[in-house]
Amino acid sequence: MASTTINPAEYQPQLDEKAARIQNIFADFDTPELEVFASPAEHYRMRAEFRVWHEGEDLYYVMFNQETREKYRVDQFPAASRLINDLMPLLVDALKPVKALRHKLFQVDFLSTLSGEILVSLLYHRQLDAEWEKEAAALKQRLNDEGFKLNFIGRARKQKIVLDQEFVIEKLQVNDRVLTYKQVENSFTQPNGEVAQKMLEWAVDCTQESQGDLLELYCGNGNFSLALAKNFDRVLATELAKPSVDSAQYNIAVNSIDNVQIIRMSAEDFTDAMEGRREFRRLKDQNIDLQSYNCNTIFVDPPRSGMDEGTCRMVQGYERIMYISCNPDTLKENLEILSETHRITRFALFDQFPYTHHMEAGVLLERK
Repeated sequence: MASTTINPAEYQPQLDEKAARIQNIFADFDTPELEVFASPAEHYRMRAEFRVWHEGEDLYYVMFNQETREKYRVDQFPAASRLINDLMPLLVDALKPVKALRHKLFQVDFLSTLSGEILVSLLYHRQLDAEWEKEAAALKQRLNDEGFKLNFIGRARKQKIVLDQEFVIEKLQVNDRVLTYKQVENSFTQPNGEVAQKMLEWAVDCTQESQGDLLELYCGNGNFSLALAKNFDRVLATELAKPSVDSAQYNIAVNSIDNVQIIRMSAEDFTDAMEGRREFRRLKDQNIDLQSYNCNTIFVDPPRSGMDEGTCRMVQGYERIMYISCNPDTLKENLEILSETHRITRFALFDQFPYTHHMEAGVLLERK
């Protein structure tokens, strides 16, 4: 189905089908009742990318059919946030008459927020100059005067011009708290803001009345770390991508959270450090004594490839394991190992990507 023709009436049946499918995938495991967290039926995606098509004086967004690769025109995109849909026609109409902005423009990327901020990246097959910068600044001012909270980024080969910041500030409601997050262009952020809030609330609920400290691998911009911090004495979190680590440090400060420590390390290196196989200068430089932590709970949110066997074995050493997965197939593979020592006590489906085959799962495991 083309995303431009989603039918909200079909939302619940597709969610029911996903729930049945994920239960079937994990039928060999002793799982508790599945908790299902629905998405809004439309306007759920905080990000969208469109190619730009030039046809004489006309200029419009296009997408491509994944099967036939045929292009189709996109004037509105019901899957995307209302903010993106509000801006789409105004932006393309404003670009059309300005040669400095439309010349060799081939793609427009939108990053929006529930808090009302939006970042637009304009991608070009040419180098950008002072004329582009002047016209982009004027357009930014005009759109902001119309009520948007907008920033522009211009990109070309080995070139990036930022007007005036390369991030948005998101605010997520987690139960009775509002958490602030810096989300940087081209860095990973949860694509579905409403479901992201439900994921955070589920994780907080799973870890109520926890003892000791939390260890988190693959922490990104601190998305879960900040929400979970109130349930633990301390949180020690690792992430490899530098922009995400920088955002996490900003997010810790802006939310006035004083019990979260972020380390820039891969999960594999951290496993070596925890097990004493290698020493890492960065831990000494940050005065981090791994042995001082009393981590009974570990939280993992790995990439689609899941965790390698060594990391799975390390994770087995914790009383409780919370695992968020964007790939049920690799989650199943990892559970083959983890279920040797732990049992699944919570099991959730988060519908981050409605009308697609993609499923986001969450499991809480406790030592047998």
